[in-house]
Amino acid sequence: MRIVLAPDSFKESMTATEAVAAMRAGVQEVFPDAECVGVPMADGGEGTVDAVVDALYGQRIEVEVSDPLGRPVRARYGYVPLRQLAVIEMAAAAGLELVAPQDRDVLRASSFGVGELILDALGRGAEEFLIGLGGSATNDAGAGMLSALGVVFTDVDGNPLPPGGAALTDLHRIDVSGLDPRLSQVRIRIASDVTAPLLGPTGAAAVFGPQKGADPAAVRRLEAALSRLAAITAATLGTANPDRPGAGAAGGLGFALMEFLGAQSRPGVIEVAETVGLERAVAGADWVFTGEGSVDAQTVMGKTPYGVAQIALKAGARVALFAGRVARDASVLLEHGVDRLVAITPDGTPVEQALREGAASLTRATAEVCRDIARGAP
Repeated sequence: MRIVLAPDSFKESMTATEAVAAMRAGVQEVFPDAECVGVPMADGGEGTVDAVVDALYGQRIEVEVSDPLGRPVRARYGYVPLRQLAVIEMAAAAGLELVAPQDRDVLRASSFGVGELILDALGRGAEEFLIGLGGSATNDAGAGMLSALGVVFTDVDGNPLPPGGAALTDLHRIDVSGLDPRLSQVRIRIASDVTAPLLGPTGAAAVFGPQKGADPAAVRRLEAALSRLAAITAATLGTANPDRPGAGAAGGLGFALMEFLGAQSRPGVIEVAETVGLERAVAGADWVFTGEGSVDAQTVMGKTPYGVAQIALKAGARVALFAGRVARDASVLLEHGVDRLVAITPDGTPVEQALREGAASLTRATAEVCRDIARGAP
């Protein structure tokens, strides 16, 4: 019996690695001789660094960078020396959770700290980057990140623009001559499930600006600023495509990564699965156990359990999906490669208790599923 354990984190309860350990304990209760292969997973959001570092025996690097408002903050990223691979969650330096609600200012929030993380990784010898986009406090289309990497944004008088998306309204020139030359030798991959373009009614300002505190007037101001950036980018680089899917991710950071740094973007779970070698691990497996804190019909839009199930389906393995909460409409997953949907806590369990007892509940639920498998239950 070969069982691959490939869960995402159970938010506020277990990391993906802890979930793997809990599942393994449940399997071993019933199948002590089973071959258990643990592959912690993520979809490009929170937990991506931990999943990749744990799967590839990398390092967690902590450095001081600028937060969205320019204040010093300690931020972590992952580094795998054997592959010269840096794994960055942009939210570690420019995330919404770094700024208290009363202090949030999407007009001047900057992604500068993300560039500082990239610089640190370059200094360690990174030649490949996996950058997860999500949870940003910024809407500066990556101008802050690019500034940290040596790009200069100036107004009509040649003065450098202040931080933040709103300042881009006054953008007149982009000077890329100072861009760190090491970036021309690296490969950058974006892990993101956001397919929004940079501009328009489904773009970075209109859709995500209000989530970061932008009122209608601020949204209009940001839209004008990003439109200006797109135009000057096209004039500077000879071409620019603000309509490219994913350009609007993380307040437009996707646009900067793709246009200025040549990054490639794919769904987060696919990028992470490829990075940690999930397809190789699943080959020959009888079962794949996956899961995360909550699943519903939206899980099929590219969340980790769905992506894992698709890889397992291609390999001919059966799939059990475990979650703290299984919504009624999650049954749609049974049409997409999932054989069993398993809620690890009973209905009505207080949230605090469910989070506190998550690992024990996951072990117990895994063992129950294994007993069913041993009995030959469908």
